[in-house]
Amino acid sequence: MHEIIIIITISVILSTSPFFSKYLHIPTPAIEIILGSFCAYFGFLGDNELFKLLAEVGFFYLMFMAGMEVDLRIFFNKKRSVIKEGIVYLIFLYIISFVAIYYLNLNKILIILLPMLSVGLILALYKDYSKDTKWLNLSMLVGTMGELVSIILLTFAGAALEFGVGIHLYKAIIYLVLFLFATIALFKLLKILFWWYPELKTFLMPHSDKEEKDIRLSMAIFFLMIALMLFLHLEIAFGAFIAGIFINTFFEHKRDLPHKLSSFGFGFLVPIFFIYIGSTFELGALFSKGLILNALLITFLMIGSRTLASFVFVKILTIKEITLFALSHSMPLTLLIAVATIAYNSKSIDHFTYLSFVLASIFEVILVMTSIKIINSIKNKYNLI
Repeated sequence: MHEIIIIITISVILSTSPFFSKYLHIPTPAIEIILGSFCAYFGFLGDNELFKLLAEVGFFYLMFMAGMEVDLRIFFNKKRSVIKEGIVYLIFLYIISFVAIYYLNLNKILIILLPMLSVGLILALYKDYSKDTKWLNLSMLVGTMGELVSIILLTFAGAALEFGVGIHLYKAIIYLVLFLFATIALFKLLKILFWWYPELKTFLMPHSDKEEKDIRLSMAIFFLMIALMLFLHLEIAFGAFIAGIFINTFFEHKRDLPHKLSSFGFGFLVPIFFIYIGSTFELGALFSKGLILNALLITFLMIGSRTLASFVFVKILTIKEITLFALSHSMPLTLLIAVATIAYNSKSIDHFTYLSFVLASIFEVILVMTSIKIINSIKNKYNLI
């Protein structure tokens, strides 16, 4: 009976959250988290292995779709100055975060969490804004660079928190380095292969077919990469992200494929992930002394550090675009909760701190998505705001 109630509850949230989002003017992911939290509080959602498994797959699928928005050719075609400015931005972001944590005497785990970037929800912005939007394209480019750094740190942090500094951490580092070299070699090999035999692309993914070979191959690559990450004991999100990059890089002739895959993802798997995140947050904890203030501090530090670091792009973006760029990087919901969960399970942070991170991630999504809509609607009369 418990499983039936969970299924019905998820069905109701899936079907009603877009309507709540429309009338309350709150982003759908935030609505799904809030509804998940309320339903868990009243006993409609609870611990269930299948629910948790679907949520994990939803998270990995979100990373997979984020990878599909990355075109490696952009990195090679972009001016070197933009790439350099992106690297400087990331360096400043980590420096600002470190200084803030040191002077405010905060939990050292924030050194990893505060500058963390994720393009998962930047991907959701493309549903509302054109792909020709300058600040959004730059956000995706730099966000991809930052996410690669974040996931690598997540891999190291996960091994260190779970096993401590020792053989397991060293093995994780070795496996990650070998995986990166193998991935680069594979990409170069396939680039040569498809250059000599371009018909292979259309053989594997025909322009039109009734058996949906493109989706089948994409899912096969997605799950094979998950299996490889499990075998190597590396961060699965990293593998899913690489799988998405692979699909977008070598099968660019399938222009409708990202839309087909994202429709399934944002319509089913990804919302389940957000609902599950909401169900893990104890609504009654909102009355815990200092929890809201702690979550607001984390939110302020994340937005503030990114805003300061974003002035690196003052030569190519207006003040308005810099603000939008900084805000788009201020909601690393998926990775933030992933690291917080790992840290909590390893007893590196207490339950109060874990709840602070989850609440901060909710605040960030609501505040950032709403602010972007408001700021973007302001006419850039003086090319400043």
